[in-house]
Amino acid sequence: MKRKFFTVLLTLAGAWSFSGANAVEIWVSPEGSDTAPGTREAPKQTIHAALRQGRELRRLQDPSVADGVYIFVRGGEYRLWEPVFVRAEDSGTPESPTVIRNADGERPRLSGGVPVTGWRKAGGKIAGLPKAAQGKVWVAKAPLLSGRPFDFRQLWVNGKKAVRARDNAPDRMNRILSWDKQKREIWIPTPAAWPATGNPSPMEFTIHQMWAIAHLRIKNIEVRGDSARVTFHEPESRIQFEHPWPTPVIGTSTGNSPFYLSNALCLLDEPGEWFYDYRTQDVYYYPRPGEDMNRAEATVPALETLMNVEGTIDRPVKHVTVEGLSFEYTTWMRPSQQGHVPLQAGMYLIDAYKLKRPGTPEKRGLENQGWHGRPAAAVTVAWTQNVSFEKCRFEHLGGAGLDFLHGTENDIIRGCLFRDISGNAIQYGKVSDQAFESHLKYDPSDLREVSRNGLISNNLITECGNEDWGSVGILAGCVRELTIEHNELRELPYTGISLGWGWTKLVGAMRNNTVRANYIHHYAKHMYDVAAVYTLSAQPGTAIVENRADSIYSPPYVHDPKHWFYYYTDEGSSFMRIENNWCPAEKFLANANGPGNTWKNNGPTVSDEIRNAAGLEKEYRYLLTE
Repeated sequence: MKRKFFTVLLTLAGAWSFSGANAVEIWVSPEGSDTAPGTREAPKQTIHAALRQGRELRRLQDPSVADGVYIFVRGGEYRLWEPVFVRAEDSGTPESPTVIRNADGERPRLSGGVPVTGWRKAGGKIAGLPKAAQGKVWVAKAPLLSGRPFDFRQLWVNGKKAVRARDNAPDRMNRILSWDKQKREIWIPTPAAWPATGNPSPMEFTIHQMWAIAHLRIKNIEVRGDSARVTFHEPESRIQFEHPWPTPVIGTSTGNSPFYLSNALCLLDEPGEWFYDYRTQDVYYYPRPGEDMNRAEATVPALETLMNVEGTIDRPVKHVTVEGLSFEYTTWMRPSQQGHVPLQAGMYLIDAYKLKRPGTPEKRGLENQGWHGRPAAAVTVAWTQNVSFEKCRFEHLGGAGLDFLHGTENDIIRGCLFRDISGNAIQYGKVSDQAFESHLKYDPSDLREVSRNGLISNNLITECGNEDWGSVGILAGCVRELTIEHNELRELPYTGISLGWGWTKLVGAMRNNTVRANYIHHYAKHMYDVAAVYTLSAQPGTAIVENRADSIYSPPYVHDPKHWFYYYTDEGSSFMRIENNWCPAEKFLANANGPGNTWKNNGPTVSDEIRNAAGLEKEYRYLLTE
C-alpha cells in the first residue's frame, strides 16, 4: 500500500515542474522589487513577497490559482535577514499545489551570510600571534548586522571553510592526563602555544569521548610546570562532569581521550586558520597558498535558519514543493553561549546524571537519566502533509541541514545535495522533546505528532559533521513508515544512517520503516562505536535490506579501534529484518537487542546485482559531479 502511495506522489511531483493553464506564475529576482507585480518582466525581489501574493490570491479564491501557485526564483544570491516562513495559508491542494522553484537553468541561493570586506595585510608585530604567522595574516573589521556587532563560529573564503584557529590537526591531537568529576577539572599537558599574557578568551576545549565530542568554553587554565589544570564555564561544566555517557576515556590501549584547543589568537599559526577577536571586532585570517585577499570573497554566517515550513497540528502546511533552491551560510551559536555536550548523533544534553539507585518504572535496569535538545537547522519543517524538497542544495552550514521536526506526513526529500555541514545533514522525526527523558518509549496519544510515511531518496550526503564529529548523515528518530532508499553517504565522521531512539525494548510509535539500497562509504573519519546503518529500540516491521557499506576509516586516536561495524542493532532494537546487505566482511553487532530480529544473508556473499544497485539511481548520479 505504501509503495502504491509513493507511485502516485511521484507522478504528482513530476507534474509540478510545469504550470497549467490556470496556474499563477510569480517571478522573483535579486534585481526585482517587492512593489512590482511579480511577472517575468517585473519580478518581485523576495520569496517572502511572492508567498504573500500567492497567499492573497488563495484567500480571495481567485480563479487564476485553480492549477496552482508557481513561484519561479531567478538565479543569484538572496541575502536573508530573517527566515522565509511558509505558513498553513500558503498550502495548496493536489490539483493546485504551491511550488517554489528555480527558474530553468538558474541557481538561486538563499544565504544567511554576511560578507567580510576591507581586508588588509596586518603590519607590525601583533601581540599574542605566533611567530610563524607574524607578517602573514590579514585583518578586517567584522561586519555589522542591522547596525550591531554579532558573533559567529564559521568563516568561508571563496566558498571553502576556514579552520577556526586550533593547536593541532586531528591526527596530532594531544591526550588529557586526567579528569576529576568531583572537582570538575581536566589536567592536560601545558599547551606549547600558551601566551605570556595568560588565559586567552574565549578559548574552547574540544574533547573526544567514545562516540561523541564535546565543545567546552574554557573558564581558566592554571599552568603548573609541564601540566595545566583546565576548568570550564557553566552550564557545560556541570553537564560534562555529571553525565555518564559518553565520557572521556582513561588508560585504554590507544591512550587517554584526545583533545584540541581552539578559538584563540595564540593558536593561529597555519594557512587556512582564522580568529575573531570580538573585543576589538577584528577578524584575522592566514591565507592559504594562492588566495588573494584583495579579491577573495569572505563570508561569515549571521542566521541559524533560512526557511521555516510550519503549520499547526490542526492546520498543517499541505501540498508545497520547494525545488532547485540552494541554502547556504548558516551558523549555530549555542556552543559559544552554553557549550555543547552531546548525548548521541548531535543531540545535546541539557541535563544528565547517574542514578544512585538504578531503575525507573519503564526500565528496571536503567542506571542514568538524561534530557536533551536539538541543534538548529538551515531549514525546518513541522506539521506538514505532502511537502517535498526536490533537487535542492544544502551547503556551508554551521548547524544541521534539513530538519523535519514532527507532525510530518507523506513528505519527500529527494535528489538533494548535502555538503560541508557542521552537524547532521538530515534530521527527521522526534528524538524526544526537552521535557521527555531520553530512554522513554515514544508513544503519543495523538499520532499526528509522529512523522510518518515519508521518503528520503536519491540524495548525496558528503562532508557533514565537520565540526560536531558525533553527527550522522541521516538521523531518523521516532518515525513510522519512513523509507530511506538509494542515497549515497560518504566522508562522514561517525555513522551513516541512524534509525530509532530511546534505548528501549518497549513497543511505541516506531514501526514499519525501510532502509534500502543505500551506499555508505568512507565513514568513521573521527569516531568509533559506529556503523554504516545503526538502529535503536523496538520498531516492528522495520527492514534494513539491500544496502552497501565499505571503506571505513581507521583514525589512530579512537578509544577502541576494533569497535566498528557495518550494520549495528543497538540497545532495544527489536522486530527488525536485516537481510541481503553487502559489505566486505561480516562485521556486525547486535547489542542488548530485544526479540524478533532476523539476520539473513549479509556480508560479502550478497550478489553483485544488489551491491551495484545500491546508491544513487541513474537519474540522480549527476550529483556526483556537482
